[in-house]
Amino acid sequence: MNLQTVVISRRFCGPPQSGNGGYVCGRVAKHLTGPAVVRLKAPPPLETVLESSVVDGVVKLLHGSTVIAEGRATELDLVPPPTPSFEEAKEAAKSCAGFTRHAFPRCFVCGPERAVGDGMRIFPGSIESRSIVAAPWIPDASLAQSPHQVETEFLWAALDCTSAFAVLPIPEGKAIVLGELCARIDGSVASGEKCTVIGWPLQFDGRKRFAGSAIFSESGRPVAIGRATWIEVPLSAFVPQ
Repeated sequence: MNLQTVVISRRFCGPPQSGNGGYVCGRVAKHLTGPAVVRLKAPPPLETVLESSVVDGVVKLLHGSTVIAEGRATELDLVPPPTPSFEEAKEAAKSCAGFTRHAFPRCFVCGPERAVGDGMRIFPGSIESRSIVAAPWIPDASLAQSPHQVETEFLWAALDCTSAFAVLPIPEGKAIVLGELCARIDGSVASGEKCTVIGWPLQFDGRKRFAGSAIFSESGRPVAIGRATWIEVPLSAFVPQ
């Protein structure tokens, strides 16, 4: 068994007291090669020493005896729609639903209350004629390793939140939280690069909502694709009323 310690910084929150699901999934997926699927089993605590273990190709993120997340290698056969231009994505972002109602307004990825250089500030808005949501994204230098390549966990994070906006709206008093994310990283992006992120709905099944998402580089090349499972929960489970 290979054990490593992991601490989810408060900067990388989703709900106020737990880690952003996509970011946490991306941290788990770093122990795997190729496409991976990560299931979240409990809210990832912030500023807490966790342990990751790898046994027989299965990665577990543990808080004591509690399994926070579990990941394994998989295949992902999902083709994204053609990307809109960066300028089209900028226009779409103006209508982001999170500007008027957001369950977790300080979410590291899509929270409108996070400042430039702190949050990722990805604000997907609808392109109605194509049944997709789209957002521009210029990764901050703090998300990159030398020489300027953005760390893969932030690609997972971008895939995560963007897919959520594809399966809105949510009933009053409810929220959706990430249950599982499957992702394939096909390339990389650099800090300061003008990227475009899109999401689209796949299926609705009771409390579960399924969506695809993809990240495109400044040249229009797809660099990451994901398939997310979202679960509808009472908002009070994550935000005291």
